[in-house]
Amino acid sequence: MSDVFKNIVSHCKEYGYVFQSSEIYDGLAAVYDYGPNGVLLKNNIREYWWKSMVQLHDNISGLDAAIFMHPKTWKASGHVDAFMDPLIDNKDSKKRYRADVLVEDYIEKLHQKVDKEVRKAAKRFGDDFVEEKFKAEHPRVSGYIAKIEEIKAELARCLNESDLEALGQLIKNLDIPDPVGGSRNWTEVRQFNLMFSTQLGNVAGKEEKLYLRPETAQGIFVNFLNVANTSRSKVPFGIAQTGKAFRNEIIARQFIFRMREFEQMEMQYFVRPGEEMKWYEYWKEFRMKWHKALGTPDEKLRYHNHDNLAHYANAAVDIQYDFPFGFKELEGIHSRTDFDLKQHQEYSGKKLQYFDPELSESYTPYVVETSIGLDRMFLAILSQAYQEDEVPDADGKTSKRLVLKLPPALAPIKCAVLPLVKNKEEITEKATAIFNELRYAFDCQYDEKDTIGRRYRRQDANGTPFCVTVDFETLEDNAVTLRDRDTLEQIRIPINEVERVIAEKTSMNTLLKKL
Repeated sequence: MSDVFKNIVSHCKEYGYVFQSSEIYDGLAAVYDYGPNGVLLKNNIREYWWKSMVQLHDNISGLDAAIFMHPKTWKASGHVDAFMDPLIDNKDSKKRYRADVLVEDYIEKLHQKVDKEVRKAAKRFGDDFVEEKFKAEHPRVSGYIAKIEEIKAELARCLNESDLEALGQLIKNLDIPDPVGGSRNWTEVRQFNLMFSTQLGNVAGKEEKLYLRPETAQGIFVNFLNVANTSRSKVPFGIAQTGKAFRNEIIARQFIFRMREFEQMEMQYFVRPGEEMKWYEYWKEFRMKWHKALGTPDEKLRYHNHDNLAHYANAAVDIQYDFPFGFKELEGIHSRTDFDLKQHQEYSGKKLQYFDPELSESYTPYVVETSIGLDRMFLAILSQAYQEDEVPDADGKTSKRLVLKLPPALAPIKCAVLPLVKNKEEITEKATAIFNELRYAFDCQYDEKDTIGRRYRRQDANGTPFCVTVDFETLEDNAVTLRDRDTLEQIRIPINEVERVIAEKTSMNTLLKKL
């Protein structure tokens, strides 16, 4: 882990965002619990996604499908036979890795070398610099780019053809070391199915294996006709769902980025065959706009087209975020064709077709999917928010401040009510009365421990966007001081205006209206 990432992980525990699961028993690897602040932030992210997808689109409906599904579901979807990760072990460090990720990380390092050369050249040539011309003509850079394309092509071939021997050879040819120990003593590459299984007492008269769902999408597909008929939806229309999914990740590292129990936010958009690419482009653009509405800088987000497509897709792109450990997948947009509905139709024997009244014909719709991990989004937002800056002290000097600059609409606690001193009964009574009134409108906190300066710093580190300070003047003018976490601006406002002002500044509408 980088130092910044270590600090974020530590901060999550200290401020009640994320805890190691079963910590008193030395923890359970790759499983985490969300603390008092974490559960509120998670709920707010989920609400932002749900409102933007369901509430703001009149042709998208919600669903909450069960985690357990009939075993045939996963045979039809291909998960039983094809939901595998190619794994490789290092004989010296005893560490296990995904073979494809080792190669992808190698490719990313080459990209970083290209970017470094481009930045140096841009600084040297100034306004005369033409990036594409430089990449094409500079021998070292063009060599990097050619090598990237060559490796990507071979990786895609290995994965598409399940050529595990060639994938292992690729790792050896590239001389890729163990990221932990540096050893190059690798085993052969093997496939590993990621689904958790359990037993259900009786399915169709016999005991049968049952799976914890590895994705939420299949619950949408098997309910396609139920939702279409009951919501009277016309193509194009979507079905949205959030919920838990489970994958037996052998290489679950990087905190909550990759877990065995996680939450997805998915939407399947059903369209006419032949129109899927139009809607693929629409959702690709809309989902990027959703991320940028949170204030995430352009340079922290990028598209990454898939070089090797899943068996069900004819187009796929990731929205990647620049985590403290590099650019990684945050969300996927996929054109899934009609694969899923046709598979379930074949395995169930039930027709899963849509009658289009405008065309007077029935067909199996194509599907465009948007799928984002709630836990990864949680980590991206924390990574973006975690900052150190300098603020002026009372004596005119500056000092470092640790602050979580969370988007106010997503912040767990919207405001903290702080009596200037705690040994003045009139002030604490007034502050308590204000707090008790504000808690009807949003999540807030009452804090009277330590000096006012320390309390400000504590709320900054907690991500609280506003502090309401009740002081001696409040007893005379019935007004309070409202402090802004990001600007440090302090303004005086009447007590009866506090709820309205904070509600406006922290409203989810400020995000939704950017879409």
